[in-house]
Amino acid sequence: MQRVALVLQYQGSQFSGWQRQPHNQRTVQEVLEDALASVVGARVVVHTAGRTDAGVHAAAQVVHFDVQTLIPPQRWMGILNGRLPEDIVVRAATPVSADWHARFSASWRRYRYTLYTNRVPNLFVSPYAWHYYYEPLDEKLMHQALAPLVGRHHLAAFHRAGSGRAHSWVDVHEAFCQRQGDFVTIEVQASGFLYGMMRLLVGLLVQVGKGERSVDEFTELWMSERRDQVKYSAPARGLCLLRVGYSDCPFSPDVWYDAQPQLTLPTAFPTLDQIPHLDPPIDYRTEASVFSESNS
Repeated sequence: MQRVALVLQYQGSQFSGWQRQPHNQRTVQEVLEDALASVVGARVVVHTAGRTDAGVHAAAQVVHFDVQTLIPPQRWMGILNGRLPEDIVVRAATPVSADWHARFSASWRRYRYTLYTNRVPNLFVSPYAWHYYYEPLDEKLMHQALAPLVGRHHLAAFHRAGSGRAHSWVDVHEAFCQRQGDFVTIEVQASGFLYGMMRLLVGLLVQVGKGERSVDEFTELWMSERRDQVKYSAPARGLCLLRVGYSDCPFSPDVWYDAQPQLTLPTAFPTLDQIPHLDPPIDYRTEASVFSESNS
């Protein structure tokens, strides 16, 4: 028996979350397990670092499975990518020890929520961002409101019912909000995340950004565990699991290189003379003149 760990990317739009569901709902776990079963001819159970909700994306989800096979672990990336649909990709595969666990060996998870604030829709952005253009957002106030979250806190105000988790304690390592052009992003890194935590947090934080609530009111609500006052959950499409951290990471560092899509980076279009290794532009008028003279 060998244990294999994978890094996955998936577009969550057409998935009913990570976990296998009844009534033939399409989930990431079901699609991945079915692909594995098609290779080994038996059911294979996949364990994940974090269960993403319906519509939530993952840039670098980590999973593991146990399988009785002679297939080298490193070959699973190519084998599975040949069987998986276009909205899920295996980025890396590696063998791990029998006591390593995608969830319980993880030290932290990092999520990013993206808001697109330009009034004009963008089809290349809309699957991955909340198109929020109704009121201006003050990202500095939003960032200020996040500062007290860092540390160990009981975040019941951001805990949706139905998770089965016995407590709401979370160790938040980092939390910030920034703007780059039309994009406002909220990133949080924590030991773990409560069911619905990021989307509820963003929903309340947007109220701060548009001036509906003060920074102090935001802090008072979650510190006093006023779940009844946290009424709005931000749309799933803006949320992405960026990365899972391990004290002894089994994956090569380069697996994370392009596994954190940065919609927020401004795009600068270079002029022709700024593109490296490009020949100087041709003056076609001169070329035409030379051609005419050579044929006269």
